[in-house]
Amino acid sequence: MDVRAGILLYWLHIICTGVFADVWKVHVESEMKALVSSCVVLPCSFKYPVQEQPSDRIRAMWHMKDNWDDIIFHKDPTRVKDSFKGRTKLIGSLGGSNCSLEIDEVKNHDNGPYCFRVELETSKKDKYSFVENCVSIKMFEQASKPELQAEQSVQEGETAVFKCSVRHTCPSHQPTLTWSHTGKAIMNYKDIGHGNWETESVLTFTPQKEDDHTSITCTVKHHGKVEGEMTATHPIFVKEQPTLSHILIPVISGLGAALLVGLLCFFIVKRYKRRIADLESRNVNGMWSRLSRMSRRFRSGDGSSGPGGRQQRRGQRTQIDRNFDNKANNVCTVSGNKPFSKARMPSPKSAAKSYSDPNYDDDYTNTADLNLYANF
Repeated sequence: MDVRAGILLYWLHIICTGVFADVWKVHVESEMKALVSSCVVLPCSFKYPVQEQPSDRIRAMWHMKDNWDDIIFHKDPTRVKDSFKGRTKLIGSLGGSNCSLEIDEVKNHDNGPYCFRVELETSKKDKYSFVENCVSIKMFEQASKPELQAEQSVQEGETAVFKCSVRHTCPSHQPTLTWSHTGKAIMNYKDIGHGNWETESVLTFTPQKEDDHTSITCTVKHHGKVEGEMTATHPIFVKEQPTLSHILIPVISGLGAALLVGLLCFFIVKRYKRRIADLESRNVNGMWSRLSRMSRRFRSGDGSSGPGGRQQRRGQRTQIDRNFDNKANNVCTVSGNKPFSKARMPSPKSAAKSYSDPNYDDDYTNTADLNLYANF
């Protein structure tokens, strides 16, 4: 008879759903995430057709969707299923239409789905089960790592801020966040919607030189018997506080480098100019030497004026006289013939030319020799 009565009530509920849909309402999340061995809160709010009732005149319960007799929460603990006894409780105010349920020490088999039922202690004994809006739970064996946010480098002597946060679904027992570095830590709790919460710890401290190239670690500890602790690590790089030496050293180094480059350029230019001057001096001397030789050639060519021409003519005459004086010593006789004289040819060694004499002129010497032989 109890089974038939349950089936009858179920069909009555289905039939009356359309009639009372505008007055009996509940808002829950269709699926929630839960960490095994920790806790989870199923957010819930409801609305009923009669005037608002105080909490003590509202009876609430949570049951399995497939079997209404499998009650996981009831005001009377004796009616609660054995596997859920001592693990469930309402955390909201029924008078404020809050029917949120906390499940502690979550088990692998606590998947649901679970439905909310309300009973009003009025003259009509109004009651309603929201079997069309039930909640399923998705289990996680391992907690997620916390998220650590910080700058890549911090300034020595200035306040540095590090943020560590973790998301969860148990606002009634917030996880704890601890730091490996000393400082001032502030905890923040934020509802990010759909039954999800974020716990954040903000750490502020003043980094010193000793903190450079070290690391900071954030550790999260969840409620319950969760195995292990999840951590997040971030390196710390400290930029030294600028001092007078930090300014002077780069400036002096820059000036020294500029001076060195300037001196190097000065000596290179000076040497280049000296080289150009030497080349120009050689070209001028060579030009004047060529012009001088050309001038002497021109004067020796006309032979009519100037002391140079007279001196050359006197030299030619003296050479001719010497040749005639030596004529007697150069007589050749041939058998049966008269002796004849032969001009003696001067030996090149007897009058060696001095090539180092600047007045030496090849053209003039050749011309004088030709004139001498022509006279003979």
